[in-house]
Amino acid sequence: MTYPLVAELAATGVPVTVSCRVLKPARQPYYWWRNEPILDADVLRAYRLNALHDAHHDDPTFGYRYQADEARRAGWRMSRRAAWKLCSQAGTLSSAQRRRRGKGQKARPPVFDDHVQRIFRADAPNRLRLTDITEHRTTTEGKLYCCAIKDVFSNRIVGCSISDRVTAKLAVDALRNAVARRGEVAGCILHADRGSQFRSGAMARELRHHDMVGSMGRVDAAGDNAAMESFWLLLQTNVLNQQRWTTRQELRLSIVVWIERKYHRQRAQDTLGGLTPIEFEAKLTEPLTLAA
Repeated sequence: MTYPLVAELAATGVPVTVSCRVLKPARQPYYWWRNEPILDADVLRAYRLNALHDAHHDDPTFGYRYQADEARRAGWRMSRRAAWKLCSQAGTLSSAQRRRRGKGQKARPPVFDDHVQRIFRADAPNRLRLTDITEHRTTTEGKLYCCAIKDVFSNRIVGCSISDRVTAKLAVDALRNAVARRGEVAGCILHADRGSQFRSGAMARELRHHDMVGSMGRVDAAGDNAAMESFWLLLQTNVLNQQRWTTRQELRLSIVVWIERKYHRQRAQDTLGGLTPIEFEAKLTEPLTLAA
């Protein structure tokens, strides 16, 4: 970045020796650069690499295809083969491929401590929330992924995101949806497993932005998030396994309708005293309404 400035100053009559003494670059490399300036192709390659690196930094699980898509959205178009070559050279291929563990290899450490310790209880809303991701295959369009966030106090699903890509954005969108639906989340604990989507920098930044506390269980310990696994079992039994789903849109609509209509408003739960999540929360607010 300094060499073009030295060249501009030289064109206005400032000696190269003086410019190099003030700006600190060595003179010999400057003359090499002047004789062989950087090509436009090299500049374009640098911008493309930067766009790919930004996509990889936001979500390390992005493969070169997804990174190329994100770079294109940022204004730097390239073929997927060119993206693969650049990602291979820069070492920004999907971390999901490199994290497959074999015998004797250790799991990566958690980003957050376990603040739950399998005690899935809360005495008020917005104190403890659980999150996880499930997937289901359609017959014609591939898999559909769903990330849900459950408030432990009433077992209500306060946030949900559904996509054909299992990336950090899926988890971040679910968190944003939960915050938009029910604010005042400062200090709330969000407990998850050690999935890469919840370990991502984007997810950590989103938690800090809302002053929430991240929490993670152990690897291969389903009991550390058992209360969320029980919800997925209900979804699997009542929706996913009921039929063969042809399109993602068909499956997406069925999931949302079941959560909002059946699970929230019609399915009574013993842990809530025989009430549905909506009824339980309504009963909680009755004394507040009368007091007002």
